[in-house]
Formats: sequence, C-alpha cells, structure tokens
Amino acid sequence: MKDMIDLRSDTVTKPSAGMLDFMMNAGVGDMVFGEDPAVNELEAMAADMFGMEAALYCPSGTMTNQIAINVHTRPGDEVICSHMAHIYLFEGGGVAFNSGASVALIQSENGTFNAEDVRQHINNPDDPHKAYTRLVEIENTVNRGAGACWDFKELVRIRELCDQRHLGYHLDGARLFNALVKDGMKPEEYGTLFDSISICLSKGLGAPVGSLLIGNRDFIRQGARVRKLFGGAMRQAGYIAAAGIYALKNNVERLADDHRNAAAIAEALKQNSLTEKVNYGGTNIVIFTLRPGMKASDYLEKIRARGILALKTGERSIRMVTHLDVSDAQIREACDILATL
Repeated sequence: MKDMIDLRSDTVTKPSAGMLDFMMNAGVGDMVFGEDPAVNELEAMAADMFGMEAALYCPSGTMTNQIAINVHTRPGDEVICSHMAHIYLFEGGGVAFNSGASVALIQSENGTFNAEDVRQHINNPDDPHKAYTRLVEIENTVNRGAGACWDFKELVRIRELCDQRHLGYHLDGARLFNALVKDGMKPEEYGTLFDSISICLSKGLGAPVGSLLIGNRDFIRQGARVRKLFGGAMRQAGYIAAAGIYALKNNVERLADDHRNAAAIAEALKQNSLTEKVNYGGTNIVIFTLRPGMKASDYLEKIRARGILALKTGERSIRMVTHLDVSDAQIREACDILATL
C-alpha cells in the first residue's frame, strides 16, 4: 500500500534508524535522583547551547510552558500574550487551571506584536481592581500565524520594556529552531534575551517525545519542584532523552529542507482554483483559506483520496506542515496534486 503524504503536523515524525540506535545505546539511571547520564547530558547541552545556566527535561512542551508560567506568576496575576498563543488556545486552559492566572490578549494578524502593544496591556500595579501584570509570553515561530517569525529587534524592545516594568519574559520556542535556521541566528542570542525558554524536541527535530525548559539555576530549581507536582518527573528517561541529544546534534540544519518544501506547497496552493488565500510565514507551516462555498472537511476528503493528509483549522481553513518524514519526491507529488485539484 502506498504511503500517505502526511502534512497534518511535524509531530507525526518517527525516530530514524540512527536515532533509534542512539537511544538503545544510551546510559540510564534514576532521573529524579539526578543520576540519569543521558538526561543530564541533554540538559547541560541545551543550557550551554543557549548560553543559560540550567535546563529541565520534561515530557511535553505544554508542560514546560505551564511550569514556566507557574514559576513566573502567582494566583491572580495576568500574562500578556497573543490571541493566537499556544498557551491560550491549545493547553487546556492551563494558565488558569495550573497557576490561577488570567491572560491579556493582544490581537494581531500573524501572532506577533510590538512593544507598544505590550505597554498598552500592562495594568496599573497600584489599581486593586486590576490583575497584576507579571509576565509577557512570546511564541516563535507562531503556529497559528503560519509559522511566522518575530523581528528580533522587536523582541529586544519588548525585553527593554519588561525590564522597565519588572515583568518576566518567557519564550514558547516549540519551533524556535525553525526561526533560528530561517533567520541565520544563534541560540545564545535568544538565551541572553529571555528569562525562560521552552524548546520542543518532538516536532521538526524528530524525537519521539520531550521538551526542555531553560533558564537560570534558581528558576530551574523551582521548575523542578513544579514538574514533580505536575507528574512530569520520570525515572530511567535516558532512552528518550538520548533521542533529544541526537536531534540537537543532527536535525537542526536540515530544517531548511522543510522550509523549502513548505514554500513549494504554498506556491502550488496559489495555483489551485479552490484556494482564496495562502498564508506562509517562511518556515514549515502553510495555512490556507478556501473560496466561499468550499468546506475544509470536503477538501480534506478530496486530497485524502489522492494520498495527502492535512489538518482542518476552521470551516474554510486548512494547515499543512512539512517535516523530515516527508521526502522531496512526496512534496513534488503533493504539489502536482494541489496545483491541479
């Protein structure tokens, strides 16, 4: 049976033969006791990569984000973020449930905003009627913004504002390496900017599981306590941590291939008479809107019959994501189908 061209998400990737071999040869120990050598190596590797003091290995990016929010805030505080933010849309209401905090949403076209937008959403700390603004959260790249990347100079301006107003600054970097590869930047440039950074290993980097929270030693010490509270402390986790080591060593630069393939899909979709609008942020995500009268569910059935899987994001909108498990040949085939459907 012919393999489906699975463009639903970069989370569908499976470990390569090289990654599996590396995992099976990992040294392991009790992670909670601090004795798992692969976990320790991965955490040290990530911290060093970003020029930060320490890192914390966790099962998922949702957990690393939620731990960060919990450490940064107190119940009743407010977090400033985009209305497209993953922490707002796709983490089960965790900001409220896990930390007792609320969100102040900044509206924008692609999930990015500027320092003045942030300034306008900071509450007066002396007004007891308002939630206390405690944290600014950034997502780079922006999932719902079709993989849009932030202007680094704007991130610096927001950092300066956070310093002025004594606010924490957290980066949801689930796809940060896509942004780094696209913009030709180094991880440590982000490490000097943010108080905490979450990176995901199981999307474009191809690991089967795992994310890392990175920050200073005291922040990570507090985070480890919250990880335990959230049920994220594991025992012989070295086998899966080894996948993260392999991913960081081998699968970062190749993200440029995914970006090239996504650009090709975006161009093919523009030729399709059923497409009204194509949003492409320059990385590995394409979100497109169908013409009025065409339902996303119907379109998905059409392309499934031709061997392509994608994800519905609205009544007329669909997302396609490229990744390491989709070959160049499959991309060419998908483009031929999508351009002429």
